[in-house]
Amino acid sequence: MSTEHSPYFNPAETISRDELLTLQNERLKKIVRYAAANNGVYRDLFAKAGVDVNDFNGIDDIQKLPIISKETFRENYPIGLCCRPQSDLREMHMSSGSTGTPVVMPYTQGDLLQWADCMARCYRMAGAYPSDPVQITPSFGLFNGGFGMYHGARLAELFVIPTGSGNTERQIRLARDFGTKFLTAVVSYSIRIIEVMERLNIKLPSLRAGIFGAESLTDNMAKTVGEAMGIEVFNIYGMTETGGVGTLGCDCADHSGIHVWEDQYYLEVVDPITKQPLPDGTVGELVVTSLTREALPVIRFKTGDLTRILTRERCACGRTHLKIDSISGRTDDMLIIKGVNFFPAQVEQALLEIPGVHPHYQIIIEDRHGVKDIRVNVEADENVTGFMVEKHLKERLGFSPKGDIFAPGALPRQEGKAVRVIHKTIDE
Repeated sequence: MSTEHSPYFNPAETISRDELLTLQNERLKKIVRYAAANNGVYRDLFAKAGVDVNDFNGIDDIQKLPIISKETFRENYPIGLCCRPQSDLREMHMSSGSTGTPVVMPYTQGDLLQWADCMARCYRMAGAYPSDPVQITPSFGLFNGGFGMYHGARLAELFVIPTGSGNTERQIRLARDFGTKFLTAVVSYSIRIIEVMERLNIKLPSLRAGIFGAESLTDNMAKTVGEAMGIEVFNIYGMTETGGVGTLGCDCADHSGIHVWEDQYYLEVVDPITKQPLPDGTVGELVVTSLTREALPVIRFKTGDLTRILTRERCACGRTHLKIDSISGRTDDMLIIKGVNFFPAQVEQALLEIPGVHPHYQIIIEDRHGVKDIRVNVEADENVTGFMVEKHLKERLGFSPKGDIFAPGALPRQEGKAVRVIHKTIDE
């Protein structure tokens, strides 16, 4: 851990690219052999791919390893991919399982420390120092958000206000009463907080920054939240399979991409169809290999997230770890309507370009006997018309959706992740 006044939590954040590459190579060879020695599923996957782990040469051979996915987790539910006996485990979290069998991530004590260290780096990158009040609004439970923020805050020696999800009025009053400086939340919940702050006519002058994750954070949404709250907005990244929120990284004060903790994870960007590597700067699917996790290391995990590597050069903030672009969508979230391919995040980005449009919207996919159409409902000021919205989306996305304009506050709210895409089957 770095000193209290350093802008870096861990000295590894600024080691040279050569040092990073050497470290990654050593850890990659070690983790592949560790997985094969301690888990039969990995051992069989490597053998089927013709990989002799004793001859595995690290980064140069990574393309020889098989790619795993959420289905690999689900086929081995609950912890068939685990490399340690249950007696060594100290915690577990899992995905919602809303689209099938949930993905479970177990943790050893070492894994919890690794998670906390990654998250503490994110806090420091956002400007949080020991004793700064941080309010944790994600839920504390099977979803990893609340606990990840908590583990990291404890290691970073912050003053934790563990509100968890819901009861927005109380959230705001506690933030005011305890002088919250850093707010952690699901992206869409920040909009709900802003609405209630306006209704209660409460300001939060102590609030300096928001650390938002769990959903795609578009540039326009970040700008909307930042201006409404008067804060700096940071985009944090991590997922259940990599060990939870913050494990992969966060953007820094330069706001020119998400730093990924390369001493902990090796990243590839591949073509979603062919799985062949893509050059830096090209958008593709992110594949992640964890280099230090003990209970369940993921090796060439196909995330489904679409992004690109922006740069491997040293950042203005001094960190040397590569930067990726904000997640532009997921391979399984792509919508195809009237021959046009697009992602929900593109709709959000376009809507928030229209003056008077509020950051609450619904994308409704209507299926009439196999023929799909789209309706986009938005909240907006009185001067915004449906024609204005339709025209702008036509210009930005290439098609004209149906939809309605609603008064601010009219569309349904959620205390956690917003439900943006709704599928409806219409029998007529």
